[in-house]
Amino acid sequence: MADTPRYTTAVGRRKTASARVKVTPAAKNTILVNGMSALEYFGTATRDSITMDVFKALETKQNYEVVARVQGGGKNAQAEAVRHAMARALLSVDAEGPDARSTLKKAGYLKRDPRHVERKKPGLRKARKAPQWSKR
Repeated sequence: MADTPRYTTAVGRRKTASARVKVTPAAKNTILVNGMSALEYFGTATRDSITMDVFKALETKQNYEVVARVQGGGKNAQAEAVRHAMARALLSVDAEGPDARSTLKKAGYLKRDPRHVERKKPGLRKARKAPQWSKR
């Protein structure tokens, strides 16, 4: 049987965005999101750098190819969901040593951000904004 490269999977979430990633050892660090490079998919260098934050934090000696499938939410939430999933996957690879968990935890990449948009209430214009009050 041929040696196929082993990969690790993980799921990351942010708001309504959900990302499933496959992390495989490779020659250089690459991130593919929905079949495109991260920069091409997200459109800005800022969102692209959000996905690369995990590699920067760990200062990885090993290079990885990350294939992400994202859905839901906006582009920024999707980028943060990819970062969350990558952090979880690289932690389970365990190739980065015992201090990887504390490094990622300190950076806040392992915690799922629980903030969501508050629902609109009846009688209000938005979640909390009330119509203008008039005395007469």
